Amino acid sequence: MIEADEWMGTPAACSYLGVGLRKLYRLIDQGDIPAYQMGRVLRLRQHDLDSYLERARVQPGSLRHLYPHPAETPEEGAAD
Repeated sequence: MIEADEWMGTPAACSYLGVGLRKLYRLIDQGDIPAYQMGRVLRLRQHDLDSYLERARVQPGSLRHLYPHPAETPEEGAAD
């Protein structure tokens, strides 16, 4: 079990976030997740990943643009 102030490598961070290595590198490069280079390897802190996850959390009602409202869909069997 990783403690909040322990370091983790990129494979562990990918597993923790459920993303691939390329996505993790993109998040780091965009500044969404802080990382630290120690020699030739990158290290991340779990509390930074938890902070990213909290910021990425979807708020209820914010996805309405992704699905039609019932009043906007044509009724089944309706004549044109």
